Amino acid sequence: MAPAAAVTGAGDSDRLAREVARVLDECRASHAVHPRKLRELAALRSSSGGGGGRPFLAAFCVAVTPLFALARRSAGSDRVARFLAAFASASASSSADGGGNGFLEEFLRFLVTASKAAHRPARFRACQIISEIIMRLPDDAEVSDEIWDEVIDGMKVRVQDKIAAIRTYAVRALSRFAIDGEDGGIVDLFLETLDNEQNAEVRKAIVFSLPPSNNTLESVVESMLDISESVRRAAYSVLSNKFPLQSLSIKQRTTVLHRGLSDRSASVNNECLKMLKDEWLVKYCRGDVISLLRFLDVETYESVGESVMVVLLKDGALRVHDGHSIRQYFTANGEKAEQDSNIQLMDAEVALYWRIMCKHLQAEAQVKGSEAAATTGAEAAVYASEATDKNDLLDSVLPSTITDYVDLVKAHLSAGPNYHFTSRQLLLLGEMLDFSDTMNRKIASSFLHELLIRPLEHEVDNDGNQIAIGDGVSLGGDKDWAKAVAELAKKVHSSVGEFEMVVSTVVEELARPCRERTADFMQWMHCLAVTGLLLQNTSTLRNLQATAIEPSELLHSLLLPAAKQNHVDVQRAALRCLCLLGLLENRPNAELVKQLRLSFINGPDLVSAIACKALVDLVTWHGPQEIDRAIGIESPDPSYEKSQFTQVDLSDKNDDDLNIGVLDILFSGFHKDDWEFDLEGDNHDNVPTILGEGFAKILLLSGNFASIPADLHTVILAQLIRLYFSEQAKELERLKQCLSVFFQHYPALSDKHKSCISNAFVPVMKAMWPGLYGNAGGSPHVISKRRKLAVQASRFMVQMVQTQLLSTESMDQASKSPESASVSANVSNNFDISEEGLAIRIALEVVSCPDKKTAAGKAYALALCKVAVLLRFRQSEQKAIKCMRGLVNHLAASVASDKELVKELAQMAARLRSLDACPDEELSQDDEDVIFKKLGLDDGFKLDTNQAVPPTPAPRSVRPPAPARRKTKQAPPSSSDESDEEGGEVSVPATSVSRVPATPSMTAAARSQRASKTAALSKMSAKPPAIASDGSESDDQSDVTSEEDSYDEESS
Repeated sequence: MAPAAAVTGAGDSDRLAREVARVLDECRASHAVHPRKLRELAALRSSSGGGGGRPFLAAFCVAVTPLFALARRSAGSDRVARFLAAFASASASSSADGGGNGFLEEFLRFLVTASKAAHRPARFRACQIISEIIMRLPDDAEVSDEIWDEVIDGMKVRVQDKIAAIRTYAVRALSRFAIDGEDGGIVDLFLETLDNEQNAEVRKAIVFSLPPSNNTLESVVESMLDISESVRRAAYSVLSNKFPLQSLSIKQRTTVLHRGLSDRSASVNNECLKMLKDEWLVKYCRGDVISLLRFLDVETYESVGESVMVVLLKDGALRVHDGHSIRQYFTANGEKAEQDSNIQLMDAEVALYWRIMCKHLQAEAQVKGSEAAATTGAEAAVYASEATDKNDLLDSVLPSTITDYVDLVKAHLSAGPNYHFTSRQLLLLGEMLDFSDTMNRKIASSFLHELLIRPLEHEVDNDGNQIAIGDGVSLGGDKDWAKAVAELAKKVHSSVGEFEMVVSTVVEELARPCRERTADFMQWMHCLAVTGLLLQNTSTLRNLQATAIEPSELLHSLLLPAAKQNHVDVQRAALRCLCLLGLLENRPNAELVKQLRLSFINGPDLVSAIACKALVDLVTWHGPQEIDRAIGIESPDPSYEKSQFTQVDLSDKNDDDLNIGVLDILFSGFHKDDWEFDLEGDNHDNVPTILGEGFAKILLLSGNFASIPADLHTVILAQLIRLYFSEQAKELERLKQCLSVFFQHYPALSDKHKSCISNAFVPVMKAMWPGLYGNAGGSPHVISKRRKLAVQASRFMVQMVQTQLLSTESMDQASKSPESASVSANVSNNFDISEEGLAIRIALEVVSCPDKKTAAGKAYALALCKVAVLLRFRQSEQKAIKCMRGLVNHLAASVASDKELVKELAQMAARLRSLDACPDEELSQDDEDVIFKKLGLDDGFKLDTNQAVPPTPAPRSVRPPAPARRKTKQAPPSSSDESDEEGGEVSVPATSVSRVPATPSMTAAARSQRASKTAALSKMSAKPPAIASDGSESDDQSDVTSEEDSYDEESS
């Protein structure tokens, strides 16, 4: 197209605007025409002539203005926006004709002004075009600092815009300034916004916009836990492209890999694998996986290193190179005397690499062999050939003989504790060796005997005392080491009973000085560690019969004496072995159970923790009834339903009362406040955590413990809820996590569980609310904090009751909306496990609260009523609906001081009336008794379930007669029933606030008339005695406020 001629004047300006609009309109169809249209528009600008390009700029802004008014976003409008950004950025290039820079600056001013508009589409288009211009600008573009300051300030404001798309483009616009180092608080704004942003696309844009620095690295790593898959994927992309491997700490590297490789999303897994393979392995480690493992500290983070190896092998990124094998760590010198000294020691990374590689080769060979066995013909031959190749490769990698393997492990064992990790990896390699030959088995058996009798490693302090290294209960001081030794022993001695025979011989050998009372505590611990390894890896006590030391002898001559030793570590190891032995027995031994009970009651806290764990394991395995029967406690009368645990003061108890059941003793552990535990450790071995986990298991598996009464389930659940919301739980992270998972699954498994939650609601609130039912008060700050925890617990229990059941035993109506459920011919009668039963319990607790005059009682009633209004009723529960309709009136009277809450109760009453199939019928006394009995409230409490409570008759007033206007509006007493029936369900006393209309058909005149009547009655009547006890006020309100004042304020 030929360049347009220069134009001047107003008419020419209009024609110029139409030409620009025509070009923009043609750009809507496709991106393919954009290059040609850019040249055409540039020619049009150059031909527009003088004025420094201002005529063209004015016409250009006029032409693009309709774009800012489009309410809907479309592909065509987005193409036009990108075309405008491309044209503006091209005008700033060094090769552009004169005047381009002025056009860009003026156009940016125009866009900044548009970004401040009240019209949402205008702000959106302005931010979109600004971000596109900034991202397209060449490095040599010259724009004044004043313009950039205006743009940055404008985009900072738009980052807080209420529209997510606008915030996204504002972040994109600011990202380049953060990258270039011209920060001005942009990075801090990004980090602050990232923490509070609700939209996933905005968080994703922020993550992509963060520059590499120590401050932003932590935020990128935390974004890998984002709920949005796209944000997590973006975090791995940013980490891969912007952060070198060396800039991350070892903890950050392992955290990143652990989260990415175990992510539930396949796309996030792939992004993490891409970063691991293409960037970390190839770019920074040059394909050397050993170097990559050195960056991960596999001795500390073994599981992460193993995951990295597995995923790279599965992806095919690793293979065994020619000439590389374990055999290269042996020298050519064949003299036995010099062979040990000529073995080259492995690094930890190399040992882990070969263990995972050999395990992978063995697994592949087994898979190919299975496929060959399952097929026939040529296909079977191919699979068999592949299996043979894998086995041959595995044989070429492993040590050539068992003797070489044993020498290799011994060399690393002799090298000291620095090679303990490598030695364990080599022990695990033994699972892939062949011990079918008698000579090989004999060599390996001799080596295993050396491992079992090898003394525990220890240190000597400044006073000459020996201190065992490790956990003090496992062989080698490490559970992983003990597991490796046990796996190798079972591989070598694979015949039935052979493993038990060999290890029991070692136990008998180590137990001799213990029996003779000549052993020190290190020898005791060593003997008990081997005993624990034996008991943990045998499946039945029958395999220990006719061995070097039989179970009865083991118990009486070793374990029970060890449990009575003075050294704490010896007691802990002995109690662990007693637990393992008790799990193998068909019926628990009486002396074993007595010792565990006594150690739990009288032992130090570390010993009590192990004894507690042992008792919990035995209870869950054998059942509490069997444990009690073992020590002579007979089962209670089946007709007797135990409703509370027997309280035992463990702090003052010096002996074991054999008449108290094991669950009573364990539950008493919750009430001891001086348990000691290490906050710096894993917090696994402390009594509160063990008790919390143990009783949570009992509740989850309640079907397996028929001997535990249902009422005790409620007591246990109430205690767990209080423990979860206690200050103590904040310090015990494992307990918090365990209970969190428990509460997530418990209500969804059974109707009985939901009934238990409903039963536990009121006891939990009674136990947690300060200043009531014997609970301590405290300072205002402490009281406020404890009330907040109680309110959180109440909302939490409501959520559990509202959780949908996973099993098919739940009713179909449980998943229906209460408002949309139709009237069913078959009336349901399971309100006790749903929200209806919980609402009735709450209402009765509010009505029967004895201390409603106190500030604590008033706040307690308010908190319960705020929970009650959150509950919904199903239309099938007609009897529960009628019962609650009568209770709502009493709730309103109890919280009359809170106007908003009374309104919510009125709305609740209206919903109940609409759900009631026969709203004019009252609930019979028999039905009321049945409801209370089913809820476990049959304690003689009776409630008037009338549909409305009539106003209290007013005594003769001593004041001057009311004005005539009020007299004419005052209705006779007989109209109260009609007024209540018209106005809704909540009928409050005369001293209460006016009610919220319950039906939409109520007219404004009726509302005004009833409000005037209520106000008149309140001025004529004295304060009823019942209201003084039922009135509920918040802590901020004064008890001396007159009723007249409150009504005057409301009417005004």
